[in-house]
Amino acid sequence: MKKLLFPIFAIVLLGWGSCDTLTAVQETVMEGMEGTAPLSENEIVGGLKQALEVGTGNAVGFLAKTNGYFNDPLVKIPFPAEAQRAADKLRQLGAGQLVDDFVVRMNRGAEQAAGSARPIFVNAIKAMTFQDARNILQGPDNAATNFFRDKTSAELYGKFSPVIERTLNEVNAAKLWGDITTQYNRIPLVTKVETDLTRYVTNKALDGLFLKLAGEEKKIRQDPAARVTDLLKRVFGSVGN
Repeated sequence: MKKLLFPIFAIVLLGWGSCDTLTAVQETVMEGMEGTAPLSENEIVGGLKQALEVGTGNAVGFLAKTNGYFNDPLVKIPFPAEAQRAADKLRQLGAGQLVDDFVVRMNRGAEQAAGSARPIFVNAIKAMTFQDARNILQGPDNAATNFFRDKTSAELYGKFSPVIERTLNEVNAAKLWGDITTQYNRIPLVTKVETDLTRYVTNKALDGLFLKLAGEEKKIRQDPAARVTDLLKRVFGSVGN
């Protein structure tokens, strides 16, 4: 009978986007687990919310530590593309270390700001309606990430921006940026660089946050080991022997 759990778990977990209705999930679980009470809608929604709490907590935790952004090539904040010619020119002039230090300090700003995302995500999860949960269950593989992007982006920007601005000043990234752009802008006939550093780092930090969150969402769907509570195991199934 335990072998029947695999199609159940496939329907619920991999089929967040393919499950017809929450009722169908309940019926499937009841058929595959003889003697076990069917899941209620509250349990299913509760399981989804727990999955999102785990996923968002992991994403924030990874990024909020030292080198969380800098050592991850998927989310590392690079030198501003529109000013790349400035970086290249400065390297030619022997000022490459200035550029490298600046990239490290930009990422430090993002890492220090990342922790402020946790309570915003928690509040979004608490405010989630049954219809929100249904839309995520029946939506595409990145439905939860899209939900958070829609519900939290503006508030996250408002929280990240001042933290990043303060951190860029504390680690002297703002001064380095001023040194870099000043040196470059003095070069005859170049197009002057006028990048808004705080806005650039904030937007890149949020892009990285949602990218990491999408990875956690996928993990919860596909990896049984990522389901770390009894309710998650019950709702999303467990692979038995």
